[in-house]
Amino acid sequence: MSSWIPPALCRRVRSSLLLAGPLAARHGRAVLPPPGGDIIGRRRVDTHVNGFRALGIQTEVGRNYVFRRRQLRGADILLDEASVTATENLLMAAVLAEGGTTLFNAACEPHVQDLGELLNAMGARITGLGTNRLRIEGVAQLHGAEHTLGADYIELGSYLAAAAATGGTLTVPGALDAVTLAVMQRTFGKLGVVWTAEPDRLALAPRRRLRIRQEPGAELPTITDGIWPAFPSDLMSVAIVLATQAAGSVLFFEKLFESRMYFVDRLLDMGAHIVQCDPHRVVVAGPARLHGTPLSSPDLRAGMALIIAALCARGETVIENAQMIDRGYERVEEKLRALGADIVRAE
Repeated sequence: MSSWIPPALCRRVRSSLLLAGPLAARHGRAVLPPPGGDIIGRRRVDTHVNGFRALGIQTEVGRNYVFRRRQLRGADILLDEASVTATENLLMAAVLAEGGTTLFNAACEPHVQDLGELLNAMGARITGLGTNRLRIEGVAQLHGAEHTLGADYIELGSYLAAAAATGGTLTVPGALDAVTLAVMQRTFGKLGVVWTAEPDRLALAPRRRLRIRQEPGAELPTITDGIWPAFPSDLMSVAIVLATQAAGSVLFFEKLFESRMYFVDRLLDMGAHIVQCDPHRVVVAGPARLHGTPLSSPDLRAGMALIIAALCARGETVIENAQMIDRGYERVEEKLRALGADIVRAE
């Protein structure tokens, strides 16, 4: 197996960085160009680097990232941020390390838990999944296994936002994690969205008008994001569009990425009532009558948000750079057409 990853592939997605841990642990070396991904703020790699070095993987950061395994050994590691990708990278390396590893301040998002469950099915010994303290007892090797992934809660939240913003209905079959639904309901409920969750499905009924739920004491309602189980940053963009269609005002406070909010300029061009207070905060007042206009998708999540805004708008909207959206939403136009949207992909 090659330990060098082609630059063109690395530039396509941020997750290319996740090849570093397993390649270095299993094959002794990994060479990766800087990863791609959305430009939504500073995307740190020092949490990966410091963790790898503690496990005995030497790292050189230059034109390429070079990871060399020496003696892979367990260690107690305090992550300086609860990074999802750093937690996943260190998990994949530590399961093959000699001795035990403890990750403190680890990320505990559902997809981190999914990875840990898969690794355990492959013979790893990981405890603490779903918490911010993970304990890994190294094993000599892993074996094949079968694992069913959980639902993509970001995709689920995006389609819920699209249906609610346009006054439509949506039924999602299958068992959905109660904690994930509670995390989303805590925020979507502030925007007037109500759904029914049953053991085998989730149902969103049509609602003629959304209304922002007021906070006690008549304070301006606030929606903030954060590390799990806080509301995920990847749903902030679609929630902002949803708020443009709800009666009332709400403050959005994006705490994780300093460039996440910049896409609101496109919403202002469409007629939204938004005041950008600073790079991290915007106030949205609704409902606004949006109108179609030519747009360009600046990043993956903003692109989906602009699609939702276009579905709410009068007239035609053309979104350029739409290939950004494909990285997170498979066959997005086909799924939306199945829900009744008038959307096509121009060749």
